[in-house]
Amino acid sequence: MRSLTAPFSCLCAVLALALAPPALAAAAASPTGLWLVTNYPAITVRAGETTTLSLKVQNSDLPPERVELAVEDVPPGWQAMFLGGGSPVEAAMPATNASVPLQLRLDIPAGAASGTHRLVLRATGADVKSELPLAVTIGAELPAKLSIKPQLPSLSGDPTTSFDYQFSVKNESDKDLVVKLAASAPEGFRTDFTEAYGSQKISSIPVGAGKSRDLKVNVHPRDDVPAGDYPVHVRASAEQATADTVLTMHVTGAPKLQLAGDQGRLSADAEAGKATPINLVLRNTGTAPATDVELSGSPPEDWKVTFDPKKVDSLAPGQKRTVEALLTPSAKALAGDYMTTLSANSEGASTNADFRITVSTSTLWGVVGIGIIAASLLVAVGAVARYGRR
Repeated sequence: MRSLTAPFSCLCAVLALALAPPALAAAAASPTGLWLVTNYPAITVRAGETTTLSLKVQNSDLPPERVELAVEDVPPGWQAMFLGGGSPVEAAMPATNASVPLQLRLDIPAGAASGTHRLVLRATGADVKSELPLAVTIGAELPAKLSIKPQLPSLSGDPTTSFDYQFSVKNESDKDLVVKLAASAPEGFRTDFTEAYGSQKISSIPVGAGKSRDLKVNVHPRDDVPAGDYPVHVRASAEQATADTVLTMHVTGAPKLQLAGDQGRLSADAEAGKATPINLVLRNTGTAPATDVELSGSPPEDWKVTFDPKKVDSLAPGQKRTVEALLTPSAKALAGDYMTTLSANSEGASTNADFRITVSTSTLWGVVGIGIIAASLLVAVGAVARYGRR
């Protein structure tokens, strides 16, 4: 009788492979061996420069083994070496199902002939060997190319605001560049460049080939700039390449208060115990209206100060308003000079002025004082006359 065991076993094996999970199927199909691999087996470089190519030695299902590294068919005058961790290496040992990252450094002389040169990279062990053909083409130098991209091209604020614009500069050429920075702003505005997260002012910065740098330009408008929109032109340049962008400042304006006596005086005369009016001039020298301006004073102890009006509802840019301060020194104040601070405060602006107040005492108090002194002298003379005879 013919046995069915062998055909049945084969059928089971086929079904088991067909029904196996994808991961197991992929593992079963995974090749065994050693490979030198790179993402870019054909590259273009320039004569007279150094080029570094990333690659790796891959071990698939093999025991760890030392493999020797070599580069063959290197053109005369060229220098080629393997780097591992930044240092020259001559061998590698990838673990089972692991890889060892490497770099191939090529130093190409300035007089290297143009065209494509073919090198062979080899990894050789006791029982395994792998090679990687590499095509290196000596090409013409590409012109420098830059691009500039602002993060927020338009900002808003008042004249006291520091407008900080972040932007990136990208070197789109195949060589490192030193990029110069420049900004053109309205007259009286100040501009400074820094790195995006730094404070050191810069005027140029190195940017690697194919790399970007995040930068910032700080724009400070002048204090008296009227409200409106103002352009700021930013330029990055290197060799023959330039990149430009336009930033917009939306200045909303801000009030600015000044307080002084009539005709700019900051002094006044007053009499102890009596109210003395002082005429004040309140000005808005800013670029936006000042609203709800409240006046106040900080006089010496036991003095009083009031204002008429106490509050100014609105003061337009360039407008001035006369205000009266009624100052009453203490009745006990001695003759002399005193300092009194008068202030004006509104939303977004404030100012104060120190006034020198010269206080004089009443004539009546002078007569009373003289009478007291005279009476004291008479008492003293009488005492001497009475008790002097004894």
